[in-house]
Amino acid sequence: MGLAILILGLAVFLGGHGFTTCRAARDRLIARLGAGAYRVLFSLVAVVGLVLIVRGFADYRAEGEIAVWTPPGFMRHITIGLMLLASIFLAAFFIPSHVTLWLKHPLFNSVKTWAFAHLLVNGDLGGMILFGSFLVWGSYARVAAKRRGDRGVTKAPAGWINDALVVVVGIIVFLALGYAFHPIVIGVPVFGR
Repeated sequence: MGLAILILGLAVFLGGHGFTTCRAARDRLIARLGAGAYRVLFSLVAVVGLVLIVRGFADYRAEGEIAVWTPPGFMRHITIGLMLLASIFLAAFFIPSHVTLWLKHPLFNSVKTWAFAHLLVNGDLGGMILFGSFLVWGSYARVAAKRRGDRGVTKAPAGWINDALVVVVGIIVFLALGYAFHPIVIGVPVFGR
């Protein structure tokens, strides 16, 4: 049952986000509902999807994971390195910088890197569905942005202070995820095992 809830949550969450890439349909809905109501509806769909994903994955893990393959131990180290990059990319989404300019779409890059990193160390069916779905969505969203002419960030601020800030904030996010969020919320320690 957990796997079914996970898949439903992914369909709702990623489906809602996928809808935003269909600009004509999205614009018609905004015109019909108004920008504020659209944002509220989009947020509700995203929250419902996220709750279903979290609940479904937790139930799936509690019911017993379905092993597909056993990732080699060294993949863990690659995943940790990739997660550092994903955290820096995430920080670049919020802080304009040369890093943001180089990445063009830092949030898509962060999601794709996060998903790929987790696919390397999750050999169970639920993990593969969860992280594989986000990897496919991140890739699709990036291609959709390019096709509609969204060049992403085209200008960086003067100086390099923001770039240093992106790296520092990225490292802080990485450490918070690894030392606090992952072991406490997910139940899987990242460091020191």
